[in-house]
Amino acid sequence: MLLLDNDGSTDPTLNLALEEYALLNLDLSESYLLFYVNRPSIIIGKHQNTIEEINCDRVEERDIAVVRRISGGGAVYHDLGNLSFSFITRYTPQRFNNYAEFTGPVVQALRDLEVPAELTGRNDIVVQGRKVSGNAQVVRGERMFSHGTLLLDSNLDDITLALRPKPGKVESKGIQSIRSRVANISEFLRQPLGMDEFRAALLARLFPGSAPAPRHEFAGADRDRIRELADAKYRTWEWNYGESPPFNLQRTRRFPIGEVDARLQVEDGFIRSIRFFGDFFSSRDIADLERALTGVRYRRAELAEALRQAEASTYLQGVSEGDLLALLY
Repeated sequence: MLLLDNDGSTDPTLNLALEEYALLNLDLSESYLLFYVNRPSIIIGKHQNTIEEINCDRVEERDIAVVRRISGGGAVYHDLGNLSFSFITRYTPQRFNNYAEFTGPVVQALRDLEVPAELTGRNDIVVQGRKVSGNAQVVRGERMFSHGTLLLDSNLDDITLALRPKPGKVESKGIQSIRSRVANISEFLRQPLGMDEFRAALLARLFPGSAPAPRHEFAGADRDRIRELADAKYRTWEWNYGESPPFNLQRTRRFPIGEVDARLQVEDGFIRSIRFFGDFFSSRDIADLERALTGVRYRRAELAEALRQAEASTYLQGVSEGDLLALLY
């Protein structure tokens, strides 16, 4: 097995692009291990509805990246206290959904650190009943990877708040995350470990007798193609939000003029229909505002611009364009 070098990048778009590029292009006469740490980000499962998973206000306030991955499963929060790992290897039917093959050495490495870790259910690593790692897999032809997270010292408050969607009813065909009781590995360590020390301890278990671990170095042309993939896919709204399954959204808020109930149908990331209901009085025909918002991409900046151009604040006296934006997004 060879260790892949990500140059210490904490850019989630670049790390996910590197992982996909490695999956599709490396010589499978070898197996590979990729470690990476991402800056604060939410990594959305392939089949999920992004809006259903995140707290949009928190994401924007904290400048948290939102990136869709190519594996299934639920949304996860990454930050500088979370270590991600990915085993890239040749696919066999016996390996798919056999998480123990890949997490077993990780579990043993944690036990070497006197952390009583165990694999439970199908794909989680837990310590004393609390989740410290979630895992997922991808198959592409004769290739596969099994990847996961290790919560060493993440901000658990940010995990809770960033992954708590704004109140409202969302109906979609996306796969919703199942929230588990999580913990940091640092809570169970006898001696505190920084991320570099933790990574080194894992490498010592995963590459016994090899110090340093043998590496695969990417050529300059490979690096260029990885950056191109990040730009063309992982940094685009179309992939991270537009790939979400169609969904219906209902949000209600009471203003001094009365209750406003907004109902949207979103497909391919665009508002296909929108209606406003409630006991409010409108100084203009609300249907005109509905028509102005139909066809707008469901993205904060574009919704804000559409509301501004439609002079939305003139429809509901005392309800500003900012109020309506907060209601809709």
